[in-house]
This record gives sequence, C-alpha cells and structure tokens, in this order.
Amino acid sequence: MEKLNFVKNGVSKLPPGFRFQPTDEELVFQYLKCKVFSYPLPASIIPEINVCKHDPWDLPGNCDPQERYFFSPKEAKYRNGNRMNRTTKCGYWKATGSDKRISSSSNACNGIVGIRKTLIFYEGKSPKGSRTDWVLHEYRLANAETAACNSSHNYVNEIGDWVLCRLSMKKRSIESGVDEKQRVHGGPRLMFDFMMLGKTDSSTSSSCSSSNNIMEVSSNVSDHEETSGSYTYF
Repeated sequence: MEKLNFVKNGVSKLPPGFRFQPTDEELVFQYLKCKVFSYPLPASIIPEINVCKHDPWDLPGNCDPQERYFFSPKEAKYRNGNRMNRTTKCGYWKATGSDKRISSSSNACNGIVGIRKTLIFYEGKSPKGSRTDWVLHEYRLANAETAACNSSHNYVNEIGDWVLCRLSMKKRSIESGVDEKQRVHGGPRLMFDFMMLGKTDSSTSSSCSSSNNIMEVSSNVSDHEETSGSYTYF
C-alpha cells in the first residue's frame, strides 16, 4: 500500500474537511519514534524544518489558531553542551512549567517514553523580551529509567537527533472576551427594580390626583364665592 503524502513544498496540506489532531501519545510513538528510528511513518504529513532558524510567524503554514506540526533537528547551543539553541532572528523561545512524561498505553514501548516541554516565544533579546501568544510544545524521546529517576527538566539519555514541534497561538482569556462583548454592546447591562418603579408610579399618580383634588376644591370655592357675591350684589 502506497504511503499517503500530504507535504508539498515543505507545507502540510490536507484535503478539505480533513483535520490532523493527534494525541500526545500518537505524536510520540507513531510519528517521532518512527522518525528517530527510520521506521515507516503512518503518513507523510509533518514537514521537516529547523524551527529555531525562523520566527514563528515565518514558519510554513497558515498564520491562524490552527496547530502546525514540524520535525526539527536538534541543534546544540554550545559545541560541547546538550542545551538546545532556541534563539531566532527576532526573539527566543523560553521554557515554562514542568516537563510532562508521556507513556505508551501498550507494552511495546521498549523502555522509551516521551517528554513534552512547553515554550513561550518572546520578542527581543533575553532576558528582557516581550512575551507573545505563540506557544510551542516540543516532544522528545528518552529512556524510561532515566525519565523516572531524573526529576529535573534535563534528561541526559535522550534518544535521537530529532524533536517534534507543535506550534499554536494561545487563545484570548475569558475576561478579555467579556470586555469585548461589553464594548460591542455598549457597556455593562443596567438592572431596574420594577417593584420600586411601580411604587414610584403609584406615589406619583396619588400626588397628581391629590393636586387635582386641591385644584378642584379651589375651583369650587372660587365659584361659590362668585355665586355668593352675585346674590349679595343683586
């Protein structure tokens, strides 16, 4: 059976209606593991590119909230070190949070686990860069014993020369969405106490009726005076 190929000119392109939404386990054990050990991939859908050679907005694909995936070669920051280079032309990737261990649900992992590291892109020079909404999940392979014993973020016995990267943009917070709705609809909603409104109407109507009665009495009195005066005058 011929392997499906969805990568054209370094860009992953799927037919209309198709989505590539793999789990962490599938990314590690169905794609990254096959890439590292030169096994046949389920499908040719993840392009190869050095992620740190490009700013996130210059990477192939559509610049929208949709996730993009890349195989990226490991590039050491220093010649005699294992630390990866994560500096781009306009900024740098900075790790955040704790690494996540990814295990296989089957027994065919052969002592291999996946490690997921989360990175945020900062514009400018370290350490005074400006945080952006670009998020990168970096998947690596490591020996199971090393990953279990080592609680730090660095795993000495990493496997292979490739990492798998998932690039996305962070969604806006709920608060900003609420503020935007209030701005569009003309600010926060006002609440009225209809019980008080009814009381106000009744008090207003009663005061109006009282004033009408006063005017009526005054009118009758004046009429009576005019009538009395006419009788006296006669």
